[in-house]
Amino acid sequence: MKSKNEKPTKYVPPKKNFRQKMIDIYHYRWFYLMFLPVFLSLLIFHYFPIYGIKYAFYDYTPFKEPTWVGWENFSYLFSSGRFWRAFRNTIELSSIKLVLGMVFSVGLALLIDEIRSVGFRKVTQTIVYIPHFISWVVVASIFTLFLSPQSGMVNAIITAFGHEPIYFLASDGWWRVVFYLLNLWKETGWGTIIYIAALAGVDQEMYEAAAIDGATHWQRVKYVSIPAISVTILTVFILNLAKVLNLFDSVFVLQNDSVIKSSDVIGTYVYRMGIVSADYGVSTASGLFKSVISVVLITIANHLNKKIKGEGILG
Repeated sequence: MKSKNEKPTKYVPPKKNFRQKMIDIYHYRWFYLMFLPVFLSLLIFHYFPIYGIKYAFYDYTPFKEPTWVGWENFSYLFSSGRFWRAFRNTIELSSIKLVLGMVFSVGLALLIDEIRSVGFRKVTQTIVYIPHFISWVVVASIFTLFLSPQSGMVNAIITAFGHEPIYFLASDGWWRVVFYLLNLWKETGWGTIIYIAALAGVDQEMYEAAAIDGATHWQRVKYVSIPAISVTILTVFILNLAKVLNLFDSVFVLQNDSVIKSSDVIGTYVYRMGIVSADYGVSTASGLFKSVISVVLITIANHLNKKIKGEGILG
């Protein structure tokens, strides 16, 4: 008989020798073959470019030989008001977008969960998912036409009520409003997937018990649905926190010189310094700085996830 305080022994699978490993690889050869394009893509576009990090410490342009400058590129960045403005804008835009996206995704998931007709529910989910698959280039083109001060439908309605047309994408304040609204329209539906799955796993007897106790519909949502998916909400928030600096395409396609002060982010700053100005040293240094900050955020997210769930997202 085992004592109550005795911990159960953990099963450790036997180690396989080289021949057994080769047999397993051959057995699953078609799976490895399907994984090969993904593996090559990772090598070509993610791992091989790491070699270029060295140019963060060089004065390098396509028109002359690289010259070692040490930390000079980083000194230029840290003394540049434009870089810190881009860093601040990145944090502000990403943080607000993250919070708004979480709130609206959870809210929409709760609304979809209330739909009892299976057919109508599937149609609703399909409609709200579709914008996610539309390219940001297409989205920007469509809404630029809608918001045009000369021929846009929105300004046509505004002028019909006797007001002056608004230059939505050329005004610092309005540009940010448009940016947040477009991100909500495009990504909220896609963000509901994990919450709808979490809501599907909630024990229905809890709702029945709450109804018997006299809880209203809103009280069942507040005291049963939301607490049941609270860990999922927090986990998704922590995971997205690690990607808070990865902001480029949604900003780049809407950006113009009139709103550069409020819309410039690290991603567009790196693009402008590297592709437009051909200053690859400063561009690489700013990209490397962003990567270091991202690693710090991922480490924090992993630590928080360990505290909440008992296991980290990195293992």
